[in-house]
Amino acid sequence: MTLRLRYAAVSDVGRVRKDNQDSGYAGPWLLTVCDGVGGAARGDIASATAVGQLRRLDAPPEPDHTPDELLGLVSGALHRAHDRIGELVEDDPSLSGTSTTATLLLFDGELVAVGHVGDSRGYLFRDGHISQITHDHTFVQTLIDEGRITEDEARVHPHRNLILQAIDGTRELEPDLFVLQLQAGDRLMLCSDGITASLDDGRLADILATGTPDYAAVELTRASLEAGTTDNVTCIVADALDVTEADDDAEVPTPLLVGAAAELRRRAPLATRASRFRGHRNGDTGELEAIAAEDDDEVPAEAIPNDPITAETERYALRPHSGGLRAWIRGLLGAVLVIGLLWIAAAAGWAWTQKQWYVGEQDGKVTIFRGVHTTLLGLDLSNAYQSTDLALDSLPDAYADQVRDGIHRDTLGQARAKVRELLCESTPGSSC
Repeated sequence: MTLRLRYAAVSDVGRVRKDNQDSGYAGPWLLTVCDGVGGAARGDIASATAVGQLRRLDAPPEPDHTPDELLGLVSGALHRAHDRIGELVEDDPSLSGTSTTATLLLFDGELVAVGHVGDSRGYLFRDGHISQITHDHTFVQTLIDEGRITEDEARVHPHRNLILQAIDGTRELEPDLFVLQLQAGDRLMLCSDGITASLDDGRLADILATGTPDYAAVELTRASLEAGTTDNVTCIVADALDVTEADDDAEVPTPLLVGAAAELRRRAPLATRASRFRGHRNGDTGELEAIAAEDDDEVPAEAIPNDPITAETERYALRPHSGGLRAWIRGLLGAVLVIGLLWIAAAAGWAWTQKQWYVGEQDGKVTIFRGVHTTLLGLDLSNAYQSTDLALDSLPDAYADQVRDGIHRDTLGQARAKVRELLCESTPGSSC
C-alpha cells in the first residue's frame, strides 16, 4: 500500500428543483455518487438506498487480493443495491419507476476498481490533463459513438436526458467494470450530471487544477450553479497522496455522506420535510452539510411513504360438508387438484406474456412494456419496463396512434430499436 486518499464531498439541491435526488459517499476506501431518477416515484429513495448498500465496501482490502477480486466486490455491491431497490418497489408499488445511476471507485492503496451504471461520471486529473474514465449509458452517447452528433450537439439534444441503463430492481443490470492504476498526485472526481451538463472538460480541468479537494468540490458546485444548471449538483474530489510523504500526524479523514442519503437519514417525518429543507437560493453554494456516516445502512422507514392498510375485522371460514371423513378428503383432494391445474395454467400464461414486448404510452410518454397490450378479468397483462422522455404529442399523428394501440415487438432489443426510430421521427431533419 503506497497511497492514501484525501477527499471532500458536496451536494446541492440547485436553483430549480425543490428536492435533492443525488446521494454521495466518500471514505478512505470508497467514493461513490448516485443520481436518483423517478420524480414522484422518489428518486431520492433510490439513490440513498444504493449508497446505503455500496458504502459497505468502505473497508481495508484483504491481504494479497487480486484486481479481479476487487471488481467482484464492486459488482456484488451494485447487484445488492439493485435487488434492494427491487424489494422496496415490491413492498411499495408507489415507488415503481424509481431508479438511480451509480459511479463508484473502490480503492486498495494502489489502484481503484471502477463500477459504473448510468450518466454520472468519473474523471481523472493527472499531470495537468483531464480524462473521463466512465462512459455514459445514454441515448445521445450512442449517437456520439456512431459519429452522428458531436459532444457539443449532445449538450442541447432534445433527448440528452434519456438514460439507457440504471439501477432499478427490475431490468437486468450490466455495469461497466474495470481497474485503474493510480499514482501519487492524481486527482479523482466523481459527479452527477448536474455538473457535466453545464461545465465542459476545459472548465472542469481549470477548477481541478487549483486548491484542496474541499476547495475544488465547492468551486465545481458554485461554477455549475452560476452556469445555469437546472439539476441537483453532487461531486466528490479526492487526491491520491504518497503515504511516505503524507503527514504522519494527519487525522484519518471522516467518511462523508451527502445529498439525499444524508437528508433522509436525519429527516423528521414527511409532514415536517419542507421546514427542514436547506438548499441553494441566493448565490452561495448552500450545499447540504456533510455528516459523518452512521452504521445503519438502510433508509429510515418514515422517509418512505406508505398508504395505511385497513386490517380485516372478521374472517369467516366455510365448513366442510358433513358427509364423512372419506368424502371430505376426496373433496379436498379434488379441490387441490383443480387449484393446482389452474395455477399451472395461470403460471404458464403469465410466463408467456413476460416474453412479449410492446411500445406503448404511459402518462403521455412513450414507454416500453413487458407483456401483452390487453386486460383479463380486469387485470393488466403488462407492466411498464422502461420509460422514456419522448412525449407522445411530439410524434406525427400516425405514429402517435400506433403507440396508443401498442406496437408489438418480439424482443426487448426490437422494442428499443422502435423507440429509437420514434425518437428520430420526433426530430425532423436530425441525423438519426
